[in-house]
Amino acid sequence: MAVLRLAARRLAWSIPLAFAATAVSFVLVALLPGDAAVSLAGRNATEAQLEQVREDLGLDRPVWSQYGTWLGGAVQGNLGTSMINRQPVTSQLNDRLVPSMSLIGGAVLVATVVGVAIGIGGARGSRLGRAVDGFSIGGLAIPDFWLGLVFIVLFAVHLGWFPPTGYVNFGDGAGAWLRSLALPVATLSVPAAAIVARQAREALSTALGQDFVRTLRAAGFSEASIACRHGLRNAAIPIITVVGLVFIGALGGTVAVESVFALPGLGRAAVEAAGTRDLPVIQGIVVYFTLLVIAANLLVDCAYGLLDPRLRSAARRAPTRWTTEAA
Repeated sequence: MAVLRLAARRLAWSIPLAFAATAVSFVLVALLPGDAAVSLAGRNATEAQLEQVREDLGLDRPVWSQYGTWLGGAVQGNLGTSMINRQPVTSQLNDRLVPSMSLIGGAVLVATVVGVAIGIGGARGSRLGRAVDGFSIGGLAIPDFWLGLVFIVLFAVHLGWFPPTGYVNFGDGAGAWLRSLALPVATLSVPAAAIVARQAREALSTALGQDFVRTLRAAGFSEASIACRHGLRNAAIPIITVVGLVFIGALGGTVAVESVFALPGLGRAAVEAAGTRDLPVIQGIVVYFTLLVIAANLLVDCAYGLLDPRLRSAARRAPTRWTTEAA
């Protein structure tokens, strides 16, 4: 019940967050240079034609009026119509959601498994620990787009193991789907794995320094068993926290990675919509990203309550204060 109360309170706090995110993004996009009417009517259009397009699209109204109209439709599930192709925004973004979630989910999974494995090794030896620190610094220093280009040249052009660009739907074959995602997932997971490895090593090093670990060693338990079964359990909350942050960071990483590998996802749609000032599409992407962030935070907070009984009891005594601290 404590976890359910936490989830309900998190969802309640997420409503004003969603409104604030959409309002800020709407104003910022409105301040960008350029004109959607020019993108739609063409550079050779007369001023009268441009004014007519602006009137048809509602761009001649104040920003607050445009946002009010958009918000009225958004609360009913209608995110508007694209200014460029006149197609419903929701249907366009739903088609792009699957490639993005495949990329993000695969990257987070690979980063978690690889990062925790490296972190366990680093926590058990000083040399490995220094290697983990070096891997973390190197992984964070390498830009996503540069790493993606290197992977394309090496594994697609020279070795021919994977396709350089494009996306294959899962329904067209699981093998082809995995091959189309291999290089993008690897590109996005390298910096994420570096973050997870660093956090896992530090959390496990702290856990393995506790008194109960010395008792387990005296009882004859192997180092691998102590690290994986006991140390990892006590280090789970910091690791889960950083995995949640990795998921949120991967949302921003999709913008560069999807552009490099020509994936038809939300990140690439954001780049295209920003270039044409397609405000409804940009707003729709903000809504989708905001909901994904809220869902990630909700899952992380629920995991806190499931893993640590002390947090569940704290939630029963003072749920509001515990929710704030967990955030």
